[in-house]
Amino acid sequence: MLVEEELDRFTSTKDTALTIGVFDGVHLGHKYLISVLLEQAKQDDLVSGVITFRQHPEDLFSPKFKLPFLTDMKARTSFLKKEGVDFVVPLTFSRELAQLDARAFIGLLQKHLKMRHLVIGEDFALGRDRAGDIVVLEKLGKEKGFRVTVVPPLVINGEIVSSTAIRKAMAAGDMPRVRKLAGHYFSLHGKVVPGTGRGEGLGFPTANLNVSKGQALPPDGVYTSWAHINGKAYESLTNVGLCPTFDSTERTIETYIIDYSGDLYGSDLYVDLVGKLRDEEKFGSIDELKTQIARDIKRGKKILDSAEVSQS
Repeated sequence: MLVEEELDRFTSTKDTALTIGVFDGVHLGHKYLISVLLEQAKQDDLVSGVITFRQHPEDLFSPKFKLPFLTDMKARTSFLKKEGVDFVVPLTFSRELAQLDARAFIGLLQKHLKMRHLVIGEDFALGRDRAGDIVVLEKLGKEKGFRVTVVPPLVINGEIVSSTAIRKAMAAGDMPRVRKLAGHYFSLHGKVVPGTGRGEGLGFPTANLNVSKGQALPPDGVYTSWAHINGKAYESLTNVGLCPTFDSTERTIETYIIDYSGDLYGSDLYVDLVGKLRDEEKFGSIDELKTQIARDIKRGKKILDSAEVSQS
């Protein structure tokens, strides 16, 4: 039973307060819910934990349309732990898990994680056909000995903060709005892999990022960014797109790190996108492209010199 195997890796010896969800993007709404979780755990002298799903539940039921994720599991776990929770449990949202009713799933959480308190949002439901809504969970809580705390959504300027709202902002290339809703820069994470070598040939060597399959991406274009290397944030420019000047047919993510030289091949790299500098465009010659890149760097540095430095 996969769900029990995954839970068993995190068996707790102390009673816990838990929250459950995808937590894609770990935005301000998620952080607000987690702050309530931490407060309740402290009051009740419980260990705090987050259960997050490795993929969106919708992916299981609509396999032809997989929802792109805002944060891969490594970045998501890192963000969640930075909020101060004691542990994070990633679960695979499988057909087996989807078929469990609320009572059975709660039973597993109590068996493996000693859950004594469940903190959830107003629209939360779990179990087969989402039948385990707030009313059902509160009844189960009285029967099985755990408390349920319901947290209202976070509203900013009349809008509920959600992963959907962040995706809409990103689809429009509005990275400042993404940051406002998320509470942090939108981050791309992956290994640096060999590219075509075009950047180096142009005099602007780039780090080519191999992000996880299914990673949500902003519209094609050139973005100001912060690249994190060995705990330090470097000013950088990141191109997302097809490199039309070279008639490429493969979408790539290439980051030119300003004032940095070194071999990054094979290393993990986090790149935080600050804002869109310009759309991708096809140039008539290599010299035109090089001239534009030099302009981009000059303009990008000016923007980043006055931007808040992102934290690794």
